[in-house]
Amino acid sequence: MVTRKDVAKMAGVSEATVSRVFNGVGPMKENTRQKVLAAAKELNYHPNAVARSFALGKSGHIGVILPYVPKVHLFSTYYFSEILSGIGEGVRRQGCDMLVMFRSPDERTDYTEPYRSRKVDGCIFLGALDVPAQREGFRELHGQNMPFVLINQHYDNEPYSVVDADHEAGCYEAVKHLIDGGFRRIAFLNGSPEYSNSSDRLRGYMNALAEAGIDVKQERILDGNYSRTSGYAAAQKIAALGREVDAVFSSNDRMAVGLMQGLKELGIVPGRDLAIVGYDDSEAAKLSDPPLTSVYVPFFEMGLRAAEGLLKQIDGSTEPGGSDRDAPVHQRLSTRLVVRQSSLPLLI
Repeated sequence: MVTRKDVAKMAGVSEATVSRVFNGVGPMKENTRQKVLAAAKELNYHPNAVARSFALGKSGHIGVILPYVPKVHLFSTYYFSEILSGIGEGVRRQGCDMLVMFRSPDERTDYTEPYRSRKVDGCIFLGALDVPAQREGFRELHGQNMPFVLINQHYDNEPYSVVDADHEAGCYEAVKHLIDGGFRRIAFLNGSPEYSNSSDRLRGYMNALAEAGIDVKQERILDGNYSRTSGYAAAQKIAALGREVDAVFSSNDRMAVGLMQGLKELGIVPGRDLAIVGYDDSEAAKLSDPPLTSVYVPFFEMGLRAAEGLLKQIDGSTEPGGSDRDAPVHQRLSTRLVVRQSSLPLLI
């Protein structure tokens, strides 16, 4: 079995230097680091992960906190599966592991416990809400300098690390697409107000209408909860508005697909009688009838960036005096509109 001593002998350095290279601890000349890595590769040496974690005072795990929602299969949804895949890739690249945990967003939870019990070195929160219990939990983590990153959720005037998408711009582009296609009576099916992206999308909708000189009518703004069921239920409300609506922007594809199903049952043909635009550009958008125009959101990339940012924070927090690597993560990724048959322009 190849040992650290063998690597040190081949590289012409001390065993302590080999340890510092693989643990990422202390100052190191680049040519020395490269000699150690080259020797390790030639000898097929792999440091013991357990010993390394004890040496660094780390678990080697990052936690991913998901909302506990009874009877909801989170892993089967496009949103969660894409982001989790991105997180997993980012963690894998760094030789770490991912620990998935469920917490009820409405109940006061001690988010510090997994850190104190050495289960995790940091956490990524997915599906966070703007509710008192979670706000209190995040303030406690931040106050104790425990590394964490929020995905797709931001809190005004809070310094937390966030990886998000530009939902305001994405919604603006979608609604402008409808306006450019000749539609003027555009309804908006929004998601739950506890998510920051719901208010971001509402601003995008309002901005697009204002720019085009179209008055905002409150009866055209409908509330959903990002589920297919809530989209299906909204079909009745849209149908009741009659000629007051000629197009609908839905804040995600799940609601858009449910809406289209409900409209069809009421004798209203999506893409012909009403233009529909969704958001996420999920597989459902491509397979719906008609294929759904939707805003692409780079969920996989968001998960990847969050994992990379968190791991840099964790590494930086162990360096003497800290480093710029433990600075907060603030990234907002771009979206893009994907046009399909559900939003064909009006024939003039």
